[in-house]
Amino acid sequence: MTADSNHYETLHLSRTATPAEIKQSYRRLVKLFHPDSKSEIADHEQIVRLNAAYEVLGDPQRRRIYDQQLHQTFQGNRQHRTAEAQNHYRRHRHTGQQADEQLHRWLHQVYVPVNRLISCIINPLNKQLEELSADPCDDELMEAFQAYLEDCRQYLNQAQKAFRSLPNPPAVAGAAASLYYCLNQVADGIEELNWFTLNYDDRYLHTGQELFRIAASLRREAQDALKTIA
Repeated sequence: MTADSNHYETLHLSRTATPAEIKQSYRRLVKLFHPDSKSEIADHEQIVRLNAAYEVLGDPQRRRIYDQQLHQTFQGNRQHRTAEAQNHYRRHRHTGQQADEQLHRWLHQVYVPVNRLISCIINPLNKQLEELSADPCDDELMEAFQAYLEDCRQYLNQAQKAFRSLPNPPAVAGAAASLYYCLNQVADGIEELNWFTLNYDDRYLHTGQELFRIAASLRREAQDALKTIA
């Protein structure tokens, strides 16, 4: 039974209407929609629906059976809506849990190790340059600086692998982009610093420092972007 077949609605009545109210409403509506009324809203099909509704509601026994059917239909519809709402909630919760788990994995398997490895590359630079500035031509000092650059390459390789190990969740797209460009700047900075060890040209040294500075700024942008997610 659908809402369209509700006889109470057809006769513009409530479920608690008395027999007198049913008869009164039926007669009023029949006069209103009867083709002989010459009214603009005259409707033969509506008269058929009115007659069908009155045949049921005007008979106490048939009305009782009809009310039971309405109640059962209402209960069934309510149970269906409840089940749909519960299913929607479960699907939404499951999707939310998956997104949270994906974000948690990315933070711990990608962001944390990448951020730590970038620190291992960038943070020692000033101290390394300070030590090297004592005498750039000193073989031991230069070898120590070259060893630092070799460590940087290994850290960078590990960071790049960690960054590619998991797809970026949509929620961290901005932070991931900043990390990606940060790693690129670090890679270019290492190469510029390495060129300095080959020809002692200070321009490579200054360029490498600037690229590391940009990388540090990009890392801070990634950190700030993640703060808005927490």
